[in-house]
Amino acid sequence: MTRHEEIRRSYKELGRIGNLYDGIITRSTLLGKLMDGLIWGLDKELSARWIEDALAPIPADFSGSLLEVPVGTGVLTMPLYASLPEAGITCLDYSADMMENAKKRAAAMGLSHVAFVQGDVGALPFADESFDLVLSLNGFHAFPDKDAAFRETCRVLKPGGIFCGCFYIAGRFARTDWFVRHMYVPKGFFTPPFETEESLKERLRELYSQVEVHSVRAEGIFKCVK
Repeated sequence: MTRHEEIRRSYKELGRIGNLYDGIITRSTLLGKLMDGLIWGLDKELSARWIEDALAPIPADFSGSLLEVPVGTGVLTMPLYASLPEAGITCLDYSADMMENAKKRAAAMGLSHVAFVQGDVGALPFADESFDLVLSLNGFHAFPDKDAAFRETCRVLKPGGIFCGCFYIAGRFARTDWFVRHMYVPKGFFTPPFETEESLKERLRELYSQVEVHSVRAEGIFKCVK
């Protein structure tokens, strides 16, 4: 079994026993599968692909310092962190409730190398050039001050470090755009303005020396080197 297959199996098991959000994001419940298909246009293969593509820049033997922001409930990343015992991992989230779920999950898995900090991505409580890698999964489409979030995640990254992850981008899948505009924005789940694939490339190229961006349906997936 490959590393990706092991991690995928782990987060699906966690999703089945987690909350509503966990079941949806891991596609491990009937509702999650229905929403994946209806709103995001994702089948089983595409759903696995966007997560694996977003996490692919993290080496299997990574032993440096990693910041994840936002960590959410940790359902996607705690299984990954279990495979990186030599890394120093810091998880940050503005929501205390979300982070509490992630902390419980890490404790249950015995992840003593994972620390948690409550804070704002627009004003990260870390010194310049503190991390070898910054990971952000499905956060930037919700951040109210996206300019500050991009600046701060770059500021805390060491020269030569990697910034990677994914979030919703507009203009790639019309059905998702409709649901975001009529459901996610009014409910406060997502906060405009939203990047397109091209605008994301341009923004990241202003901050990083190497930029790779591609999409899986409406998920914009990126890897940058500072």
